[in-house]
Amino acid sequence: MDADTVERSVLERIVPTKDVVLSINDRAARLKSIVENYLQEHGIAVDMMFTGSYSKGTFLADPDLDLFLLFPESVPKKEMERIGLRAGEDILHGERIFSEHPYTRGYFEGIEVDLVPCYNLASTADLKTAVDRTPFHTSYITRKLDLPARDQVRLLKRFMKGIGAYGAEQDSRGFSGYLCELLVVKYGSFRKVLEAAASEWRTGTVITIEGAGDRIRSPLVVYDPVDPRRNVASAVHKDTLALFIWASRCYLAEPSEDFFFPPERKPMSYAELKAAVEMHGTRIIIVKFDRPDVLEDVLASQLWKTQYAMERKLDEFEFNAIRAVHSMDDREMTVALEMERDRVSKTHKHRGPPVWVADASLNFLDHWNGAAYGEPFIDDGLWVITVDRMYTDAAQMLVNESSNAGIGRDMDPSTIRVMRHEDALESGDRAILTDLLRPMFPWEHRSFRRVQPVG
Repeated sequence: MDADTVERSVLERIVPTKDVVLSINDRAARLKSIVENYLQEHGIAVDMMFTGSYSKGTFLADPDLDLFLLFPESVPKKEMERIGLRAGEDILHGERIFSEHPYTRGYFEGIEVDLVPCYNLASTADLKTAVDRTPFHTSYITRKLDLPARDQVRLLKRFMKGIGAYGAEQDSRGFSGYLCELLVVKYGSFRKVLEAAASEWRTGTVITIEGAGDRIRSPLVVYDPVDPRRNVASAVHKDTLALFIWASRCYLAEPSEDFFFPPERKPMSYAELKAAVEMHGTRIIIVKFDRPDVLEDVLASQLWKTQYAMERKLDEFEFNAIRAVHSMDDREMTVALEMERDRVSKTHKHRGPPVWVADASLNFLDHWNGAAYGEPFIDDGLWVITVDRMYTDAAQMLVNESSNAGIGRDMDPSTIRVMRHEDALESGDRAILTDLLRPMFPWEHRSFRRVQPVG
């Protein structure tokens, strides 16, 4: 299909029907009325404002409602937070979300609601909390996007979700909804965003909409039009940027609904997994930790940190990590790793100082005098000695080193469980092992064929 046909078909699937919009509007109006009555009963003089994709008309299906309580600047921050959180508990009976700025999350008539206290500011010049910009974002986008443009945002959001690049959360490391909206404001349409990314973007790309603030270093910089001190794209990781650029090129070359709604990937069988590692000549290991009782966004960041820590340790002790992936469920945090080897020799070469550095040479020779595997020798101008390795087994190394490897702060090293190569292949999660051993973009799951864009 051509791009116009694909995009019309996708819009038919993602634009909420009139009945859906009417239902959400009705529930939002009832929620607002309940909050207004609560504020009046408790003598709380604040303004209210819906923010987020619902208020901007860019939501897909089942949107969350973000209702902001805008306090006068004269109210002390602690008092503002106390009143706002109490209102959230009384109205939503939800849970407090202790991020940089605390708020309440709960449900109202089946819709997830965030009730967020903030300050009612005249400008973003003197922000008092991390969320004070949000009402300005809502006002800006509603001014800048007409109804057709809002559908273009929907296409971009659905595309980002389909390729795995959506969301500024720590696990996604991608494009927020607000960033998608700004890109459509900047370029005018979904396809023009993709055309710009495919032909112009690279790491370090800087995009201005209303003006730029001070220079910012980041893989992608998009100056916030309501506060040019801020980079709206600060969450976008270099790999996510690269993924979006490549996906844009592939879609423009061969448009398909699979970019928006990728088919589920079938995990490889044990025989296929075993054949893959034998073909690679590599070894597999799976590391698991108990899941801590911590917010999911926080855990996502710590799981990335743990994955990187495991890879560094494998490299440090010469097992040499090739690729790693991770997953999380209600009970466990899992990192699966492919490495060049899972066992190494008993001894290895330990390099010392150059022979011509006299004092260092004498100290080195004195330290290793009578070494078990022979005296120091010269290799490429350096003193060298054969010594025992600290570890010869990758699994044992990871168990012993996990407590000082730099894993996530809330990950408990005492809960580590390591599955060695054969156990990992036989009993490990085949979905995560499939991702590890045969990397594939989501839109390729149906055809198992890699698009080769021209140019």
